[in-house]
Amino acid sequence: MGDPSSVATFQFGGLTFNAANIYSGLIAVVLVFLFVFALSRHITMKPGKGQNILEWLIDFTNGILKGSIPGNETGAFGLYGFTLFLFLFISNQLGLFLQIAVGGKDFVRSPTSDPIVTMTFSLATLMIAQFAGVTKYGWKKHFSGYLQPFVFWLPISIFEEFTNFLTLGLRIFGVIFSGEMLLKIIGGLAFSHGIATMIVAIPLELVWQGFSAFLGAIQAYVFVTLSAVYISKKTEIGD
Repeated sequence: MGDPSSVATFQFGGLTFNAANIYSGLIAVVLVFLFVFALSRHITMKPGKGQNILEWLIDFTNGILKGSIPGNETGAFGLYGFTLFLFLFISNQLGLFLQIAVGGKDFVRSPTSDPIVTMTFSLATLMIAQFAGVTKYGWKKHFSGYLQPFVFWLPISIFEEFTNFLTLGLRIFGVIFSGEMLLKIIGGLAFSHGIATMIVAIPLELVWQGFSAFLGAIQAYVFVTLSAVYISKKTEIGD
């Protein structure tokens, strides 16, 4: 999240909104939509390159889910896993190639460089997991799992849920935020002492961009994988 004063905000209804998160999130949503739309425009029995890429991505995310969730239940979460992976992947890469700041205020960056965004996705995943458990077992059996192996285990079960919520969201935030901060530091170094520092900083920045892009892809994969694990834990109580 960094220094709050460096982020563009606006007031509405007496509340303060983070403009950088809104603009960056909208850009990521549009990019995801355009990407999927471009690949799915011509769906045929004999798939072309675009359709092959789309089908591979669907199989890839379904494979992540099938690694944790029983096969007959994977379909219910396939769309969530697919859209979650694409949005996180594009969001993680956005700030590496597009950062817009006006008057020292960030307007566009990686949405996932703010913990509010990543914690929101973390909360969404855990809520979906709870909903899946209640849907399968009912309220009583689902929440009785928090009392196992005995009633006094309840505080530990609640603490475990809280730590899952924190670690799932903060992990991806830490990686993306630190990557963008280092890019800014290297960028500042490039113009600090003229041509000499530019010669050193530009190759260094390109290398770090490539490494950060790789880390962003890995973090999207890890987030979806852990989401599948948390969902499976709630749908396997008593099985």
